[in-house]
Amino acid sequence: MTIDGESETADFEEYADLGATTSDAMDIAETSMDRVRELVPDETLADRIRQKSVHATGDPEFQHLVRFSGAEPSAVVRAGARAVRDEQPIVTDITMVKAGITGRGHDCEVRKAIGNGAELAAETGMTRTAASVLELDKEGVYDGAIAVVGNAPTAALALADCIEDGTRPAAVVATPVGFVKAAESRERVREVTDEYGVPAVTTVGRRGGSGLAAGLTNELVHVASDARDGTVDLGTDVTAADTDL
Repeated sequence: MTIDGESETADFEEYADLGATTSDAMDIAETSMDRVRELVPDETLADRIRQKSVHATGDPEFQHLVRFSGAEPSAVVRAGARAVRDEQPIVTDITMVKAGITGRGHDCEVRKAIGNGAELAAETGMTRTAASVLELDKEGVYDGAIAVVGNAPTAALALADCIEDGTRPAAVVATPVGFVKAAESRERVREVTDEYGVPAVTTVGRRGGSGLAAGLTNELVHVASDARDGTVDLGTDVTAADTDL
């Protein structure tokens, strides 16, 4: 595909993760995000995560279900973007989340946990996703990485145990979905990340899922790209808007 003009090329770079591969599709993607910005504040980096949550779910109320762990709400965005800039791995719980991570704007290895830890799962009876997280943690994969859980509550619970035992991801995105242990697993992630100072973004309630987790992770990539362009500062400064939240 060829897109004429520098501005159109820039638009393509920005919206490629939304699936836009033609001029018409890019117009739709841009218009969609413009409408989201009319519904969600656009003052802080944390607001960009809230905006992405609304875009991913199609629900303006979802912005109120997002929770942040860290020194201030935007801390996880800065930490995640720095990890992207430093080409740290992005580690998802399942294949679906991995498939949703954009391949543009970063050079991070994107890998999934599922498929590891089969012997541990067979021996203990724990879920395959929980065993996969524990197996990768033994290899030190999660230290310094962006840890993403979009589907399996037991993976989020296992990740929380790893953090409690000393593992330190650069940032955590945890939005496992469901009626069994989903809300509880995210509450556990919030408690542990708050206690040990690991920046994280989670949601409350039963809603979430792979698409949401991938979308929020993609926004970390976008922030890293904006930092490279000089339009975002990844310093530790806290804006007035952050302190008011």
